[in-house]
Amino acid sequence: MKKHLFLSLIAITLSSHAFAEIYKRVDADGRVTYSNIKSKGATRLELDPDANNITNENRPKASTTPSKRTATPDSFPRVDSNTQNQRDGKRREILQNELEAEKQALEEAKKAYAEGESNPEVYRTATGQTFRNVPKFEEKMKNLQANVDNHKKNIELLQKELDSLR
Repeated sequence: MKKHLFLSLIAITLSSHAFAEIYKRVDADGRVTYSNIKSKGATRLELDPDANNITNENRPKASTTPSKRTATPDSFPRVDSNTQNQRDGKRREILQNELEAEKQALEEAKKAYAEGESNPEVYRTATGQTFRNVPKFEEKMKNLQANVDNHKKNIELLQKELDSLR
């Protein structure tokens, strides 16, 4: 019993500090790819691992009474509103460009799906007979659909981020 408790505590401790490096690569056609594997031409994204590490135990509780805000200390660095507006504008511009690139990539992925759908996988026997290779076709279509789905999800997330800036 103590052994299971000890192993559980170690697993929880190690999993709470798990962190993967994320790389972003833009190919010659403007397609953006995110991966945890470094590749040629990819740039490492700087992410705050603790920003997404909210569990039910440390999630803020919803309350019906308004929360009191603490005053910002005088020693806290301040950014004037003009500088902040410029930063927000630049962020909005970057997100908008990413959104447009994802929309173009989605259209290309949809075209590739339609083209793949119209070209079934076949093989010829030594006697010249032609047969459909259904498993290969299904695998190809599954990958093409996954590509379309990934671009749709990226568009949805980028749009959500843009909406939060307005």
